[in-house]
Amino acid sequence: MSTKRKTEVIGIASGKGGVGKTTLSVNLAVALSMMGKSVMLLDGDLGLANAQIALGCQASFNLSHVIAGQKTLKEIIVTSRTGVKLVPGASGVYHMADLSPAITAGIVQSFSELDEEIDYLIVDAAAGIAPSVLAFMEACQRRFIVVRDEPSSIADAYGIIKVMTRDLDLDEIYLIPNMVESQAAGAQLFRRVNDVCDRFLGKSLQYITSIEADELVLTALKKYQSIMEFAPGSSGARDFRRLADALASLPVIDHASGGLQFFMERLVKQN
Repeated sequence: MSTKRKTEVIGIASGKGGVGKTTLSVNLAVALSMMGKSVMLLDGDLGLANAQIALGCQASFNLSHVIAGQKTLKEIIVTSRTGVKLVPGASGVYHMADLSPAITAGIVQSFSELDEEIDYLIVDAAAGIAPSVLAFMEACQRRFIVVRDEPSSIADAYGIIKVMTRDLDLDEIYLIPNMVESQAAGAQLFRRVNDVCDRFLGKSLQYITSIEADELVLTALKKYQSIMEFAPGSSGARDFRRLADALASLPVIDHASGGLQFFMERLVKQN
C-alpha cells in the first residue's frame, strides 16, 4: 500500500503591494518545477487574482466556480508551459471569511480528492493583513515575507510580522529581500529588519537568500512569461534558482501539517 508524499506548503505575503510578491511566487514555482518538482500555485489574492497573467495561462474558471458547485477543483486547474499547476483565484468575487461551513467543507473535500502527488504548494496571498491573508499564513508550514529596501515596505513588513508572531504565535517566518542592489545589500536589509523584530517582538526571522534587481523580470512579465523562461541566463533567473535550491534544502517539517487537505482544513478552521 503506497502512501502519499506530504506536500510542503509555503505562504508568500508582503506588508504592502508593489514589492514583487506575485512575481516572486510565480518564479519560485517555475524554478522548483524546472528542478523536477511537482508544484501547485494557489492564487490566494482573492481581490485581484493575477498569477495567471504572470504564468501566461488562460484560466476560464476559478475558485468561485468551485464554490458555486459549477466546477470541480480538477476542472479549474490549469497547467502552465513550465508544468506549474495553477489554482486560479476568484478575482473580485468573494472572501474566504464570508463562506459558509458547508461551502468551505466542500472546498476541503475537493482538495482531498486530488490524486496527484504535489511536492510544493505555493500560496500567493494578497498584500496586507486582511483576515483572509492571515488565515492563509496560519495554514501554511513556512511563510515568506517579501520586502523591498524602502521605508514603507520595511514598516509594513514589520507590521505583518508583528501580527503573525504576537497575535498568531507563528514561526518559520523567512524574510525575502527583493529587488536589492546585491546579495550583500539584501543580507544587510535582513539584518536591519531582524534586529528590530528581535528587539521589539522577541522573535528572530530566518534568511536564505535575496533577489537582486533585474530589469528583465519586468520585461518577461510584459511578455506573460517568467524570467526563468524568458532569460534563463539572467541574474534574476539565477537568484530564483538559488531561492528554489535553498527551499528544497531546508529540513522537512516533520509533523502532521503536510498535505493539501490539511492545508485547506486548517485554512477553513481559521475562518
